[in-house]
Formats: sequence, C-alpha cells, structure tokens
Amino acid sequence: MSVTTTGGNTGLRLAKNAKNDEYYTRLEDIERELVHYRDHFRDKVVLLNCDDPEWSNFWRYFELNFEFLGLKKLISTHYTGVGSGNPPPSYKLELMRGRDIDGDGRINGRDVVRTDLSGDGDFRSPECVALLEEADIVVTNPPFSLFREYIAQLAEHDKRFIIIGSKNAISYRDVWSLIESGWMWLGQTPTSTNLVFNVPEDRADELLRTGTVGSHYLLKDGKVLGRAPSIWFTNLDVPRRHEELPLFHEYDPIAYPTYGNFEAIEVPKVSHIPVDYDGLMGVPITFLGKHNPDQFEIVSYFVDGTEAEKMGAKRVPVLKSGKPSMSNGPVIGQQKLYDRILIRKK
Repeated sequence: MSVTTTGGNTGLRLAKNAKNDEYYTRLEDIERELVHYRDHFRDKVVLLNCDDPEWSNFWRYFELNFEFLGLKKLISTHYTGVGSGNPPPSYKLELMRGRDIDGDGRINGRDVVRTDLSGDGDFRSPECVALLEEADIVVTNPPFSLFREYIAQLAEHDKRFIIIGSKNAISYRDVWSLIESGWMWLGQTPTSTNLVFNVPEDRADELLRTGTVGSHYLLKDGKVLGRAPSIWFTNLDVPRRHEELPLFHEYDPIAYPTYGNFEAIEVPKVSHIPVDYDGLMGVPITFLGKHNPDQFEIVSYFVDGTEAEKMGAKRVPVLKSGKPSMSNGPVIGQQKLYDRILIRKK
C-alpha cells in the first residue's frame, strides 16, 4: 500500500487515487470506537485533517455530539489536490464553543464557519501543520499509503490521536518502534472486527455497472463497500488496556517448543499463554489487541530480517513452499512461522 513521496502533492495524489484510499469510514464503526473516549474529549480542540467534511462521518459524528462531548472546538480541513497539477485552494470548517451564530442556544451545524485556505488542504502544508499544533486530539482515517508519513508527523508533534490504519502497519519498522516504546497502541475495537468502508458513489456505480466487484470490495444489500484489513490506533487510554488477560494453561515443553534459532517459546494462540512461564514467549500479532501493559512487557517484533539478526536470532534452514530456504525469523523444526511478538510477563 505504500507509495514514494517525491515532495509537493505527488504522494498525496497517488495515495488518493489508490484503491484503499477511496474509503470513507462508516458512522456505526466510528460510534462503536469513540464511545470509549468520551472523557478525553471534554474541553479539547479536535482536528479532522484527512476528512472531506462533505463526505466524512467523522465530521458528522463530532458535529452531532459537539455539546454532548463538551468539545472546545472542532476543525476539519478539505483536500482539493486530487488529479490536478494546479489544485484550487481548499477550506476548513470550524465549530467553536460560545459561537452560537443562529442564536438558538446550542452549538450545531448551523453554527459552522467556513474559511478558505491558501493551499489545497494537504495535511503536510504549513497552514495545516499550524492547525495540527492548535489541536489537542486528531481523529481521522488517513490515506493508508501515507500512513508512515502521517504517523511520523503525529509523533514529531507529540499529538494525541485516534486513527484507522492497515493491520499491516503494525509490521512497519517505524510504526512498530512507537508501539514497542509504549507511545501508541491499538484501540478498543477488537482486531477480529472486520471494518468495511463507504466508497464514492461514482466508484460504486462503476463497479456495479461493469460487474467488477472484486476482493477490494464487498456487495452488501445492493451497496458496494470497501474492504481492507483495518484497525484503530491511538495513544489515548482505553478500557481494554486495563483488562487482565486470564491465563489458564500450564507450561509444557512439548506443547510450547522453543524456537530452533532463538531462546523463546512458541505460543500458537494468545489464549494459550501459560500462567507459569516467566521467560520470553512468541505470540501472534493479535496479542496487541489484548495487551495490558501492567501484565506483560513487549520485548520485540520477531520476523525474518535484520532486526532478528540484531537480537541474535540465527539463520537456519527451512522449507518455504516445499523448497529449501533460510530464515532467522520464528522457526519450529523446519517450519517458518508467521511474524511473532516477543513478550514477557511482568
């Protein structure tokens, strides 16, 4: 899903034209996740910097719940740079506590102020970065193909956020380092939940007309929905992080073999983490959706490559698609396993 950013708006134009960047988050998925953050929003400035407010259900959610959540200010920027070498200026929408334009005693959609931007609304532009600096919390579904750059900007400015990203983003080295350090984690919605997305009407009509609804899309009740393995990322506290994972299984060296190339045991399922083992354990990446930082320490990401070499994993013979190969990732016998997360009980 990644693209090469060459500067200016090139990367963003490519991202917006990529299939998985056409998706708009459904209101029901936003409500299911954001209900757990109500206390975080009070008296805060919330920025939606990758959301066309004409389409965005993020804008709709916060506009409808502005007073209920006790927001101080809501800002959304519109991006106009798609497919144009000289895109027109964009705009921002704002709702602000105390600015009751229609005088009805409430802050709602009739009190929205629209202001033109000097640029096209690229989240990396100076005027959008200034809005980022003003914001307390950023909430959005950024282009998956620009996720690395987007999360790096949030980290640079040390911003609180709730965003959607590809499940594959966990394995990005720069993203993983932020997870491993404890700066960010997964949201409240279980990783097993399959998020689907609204797509632009013209795209949906084209798919229906040509009969080319494929693996990237889902036809449900006559409506075309986008499909991409996605999860919520955040650095705001959520109830899940304080739920202790119940442990029932006892350690058995047969049931929990040691990797052939690294001193850690293989735990095939998160629910099988042994109650009586205090050493290093390799667990599936779905563990992140269950991680309680008071119960477990995340040690490293275990996958074939230079990082495994740095932590001392040996490169050993394996069978890959029935053919001999070499790997320093998690290996049992001659079987190369999928990526694992190395953890230790606290």
